[in-house]
Amino acid sequence: MSSITCQCSWLLSNSSPVVVANDKTNDVRHTNFAQIPSWISLKSSHSSLRTHQNQQGQVENLHLISLAKQGKLREVHEFIRSMDKVGISINPRSYEYLFKMCGTLRALSDGKLFHNRLQRMVNSNKFIDNCILQMYCDCNCFTAVERFFNKMIDRDLISWATIISAYTEEGSIDEAVTLLLRMLDLGFIPNSSIFSTLIMSFADPSMLDLGRQIHSQLIRIGFAADISIETLISNMYVKCGWLDGAEIATNKMTRKNAVACTGLMVGYTQAARHWDALLLFARMISEGVELDEFVFSIVLKACAALGELFTGRQIHSYCVKLGLESEVSVGTPLVDFYVKCARFEAARQAFKSIREPNDFSWSALIAGYCQSGKFDRALEVFKTIRSKGVLLNSFIYTNIFQACSAVSDLICGAQIHADAIKKGLVAHLSGESAMITMYSKCGKVDYAHQAFLTIDKPDTVAWTAIICAHAYHGKASEALRLFKGMQGSGVRPNAVTFIGLLNACSHSGLVKEGKQFLDSMSDKYGVNPTIDHYNCMIDIYSRAGLLQEALEVIRSLPFEPDVMSWKSLLGGCWSHRNLEIGMIAADNIFRLDPLDSATYVIMFNLYALAGKWDEAAQFRKMMAERNLRKEVSCSWIIVKGKVHRFVVGDRHHPQTEQIYSKLKELNFSFKKGEERLLNEENALCDFTERKEQLLDHSERLAIAYGLICTAAETPIMVLKNTRSCKDCHDFAKRVSIVTGRELVVREANRFHHINSGECSCCDYW
Repeated sequence: MSSITCQCSWLLSNSSPVVVANDKTNDVRHTNFAQIPSWISLKSSHSSLRTHQNQQGQVENLHLISLAKQGKLREVHEFIRSMDKVGISINPRSYEYLFKMCGTLRALSDGKLFHNRLQRMVNSNKFIDNCILQMYCDCNCFTAVERFFNKMIDRDLISWATIISAYTEEGSIDEAVTLLLRMLDLGFIPNSSIFSTLIMSFADPSMLDLGRQIHSQLIRIGFAADISIETLISNMYVKCGWLDGAEIATNKMTRKNAVACTGLMVGYTQAARHWDALLLFARMISEGVELDEFVFSIVLKACAALGELFTGRQIHSYCVKLGLESEVSVGTPLVDFYVKCARFEAARQAFKSIREPNDFSWSALIAGYCQSGKFDRALEVFKTIRSKGVLLNSFIYTNIFQACSAVSDLICGAQIHADAIKKGLVAHLSGESAMITMYSKCGKVDYAHQAFLTIDKPDTVAWTAIICAHAYHGKASEALRLFKGMQGSGVRPNAVTFIGLLNACSHSGLVKEGKQFLDSMSDKYGVNPTIDHYNCMIDIYSRAGLLQEALEVIRSLPFEPDVMSWKSLLGGCWSHRNLEIGMIAADNIFRLDPLDSATYVIMFNLYALAGKWDEAAQFRKMMAERNLRKEVSCSWIIVKGKVHRFVVGDRHHPQTEQIYSKLKELNFSFKKGEERLLNEENALCDFTERKEQLLDHSERLAIAYGLICTAAETPIMVLKNTRSCKDCHDFAKRVSIVTGRELVVREANRFHHINSGECSCCDYW
């Protein structure tokens, strides 16, 4: 009642002087009553008092509406009690806002109180009834909704639209359709909004028949020609998976629009009908349909899926012509398109054109750097955007986990993992699987296993990641145990799972188990073996010395063997010193890849071991004549977050003198019988330099640097881009005995965990 008091105070303070009495004076002054409003005059009539009460009610109801709009539920109840005390009633408009407030706040009990009060004090009307119905719908109290709706005497289209919309939004489509039929039976003609609400809810193939019936009803009523209804019908058929119906609906539109066409294009891309999406885009241009940025985002996805570089470039030019390339919704798909077409510089330029790149734009750029092998650059970009406070997403973190895997930066990977957990951005399954791979490739298979155990329900990718992790660390028995667990959990393996299993068998000499896995793939698991699986089997036989069996596998392949088939066989021939089968393998490798330098090296060594120096010299001569240069063998070690790289004979490191001094301390004797053989690191060196060069192998340089610069109690982890030679492998084992240090070597094929002179590979690699 404070507002009335304030008004009275204002009137008294601004009126003419009245009689004032106190102890000191008794001065009576005459007042001009004509200047005082009639509704506060002491001489006012009964009608003026009623007017005063009505005006008071208006003020109070306005204040009540204000409180309701602000959602101040407690204050509303207090104010209503004060109104009741002075006999001021709540008007219909106030009830409207009270019910709206209760619906917004989901305050069902309060809404019922206001409803009961209304029934006692005011006669109902259609408008208020619809407000009450909407309130019950907003509170999701469908028993009250149904009860009140059935009691409504004067229902209108708003009543029907309200209840049908509520059931639709709740997902109770059957009830919504039943109400529609009831409405039609009672002679009501639904308006377009009722049909729109229903049509938008049909998003599943099981609802296709119902959608068709609604479409037929619309045609009978005459709403089918409405452009908004036509668009909804087309999109409904797309969502229900009936693209033929969507095509018909789109083609029959009185005037095609970008929304309908974009919806159909989305349907095409989801069904892998990317060419149809491109053809529809071409028709849109020819028919003069107004294009927006969303059309371009979809058509660029279609080009990316098809690898249609030429078409995508034309569309890019069209975007530039329309001035859309700077829009993030167009620029981001452009970056993604060029990345998937392996045009990374074009992707970078497209990214630079985006006016305000978002997290998906950055994610596409980082993915491009990862796919192009520029992992260091990907990490630099990530650190930059993180320091700038750019919004990140789970896709960015998943790509960065992969980058950390590639560079084997454990410290960086662990920090990024912690950051992703803190932000809640470890993508379920995909991100978690990437973490397993990251820790595995950083040499921490135990961390990888812990990451796997945190996954609630691992999928095929997660199981495959942990199986491969144990396989590449030489833990074949654990990999096979995990595969049994995968089977027990009901998760089906895929082609990559069997690659991991076969590699596990290959690195541990499990010939029988490997053959069983290959034979069971198709019949038991429905996975057709590819050339990669057969190559794994060839490798298993070759490593085990079963070279004739490996050759038979190659000759009986259901498809042409590739160069890797013969390389696997040749590797086994070198390990087991078999020149005869090695010649067969080498001839086929030269036919498929005449510039493979590793084959020349192996054949030189095989002939040299057999004492056939003239033949051996021919291979060395051919290498020189053809100017063959293999990728430089490189080893690196990460110390305090910095990468230190070494190549054979490297003397560029700032601590070169200390490194070579450490090597001289560890200068072990070589086996005299193999002093004159070549390997990948010294294949092009003079024989007189052989003994000296062996001391300078990149792996040894990295190990020596690790001994100098890391704490005595920590393992030394060295990474290589090629396979370890036997001499360096033996060197690492001896270092572990002399220094008492654990060494972890990640080479091209697997991990070696070396401790006290023993290696996890059991000298089988």
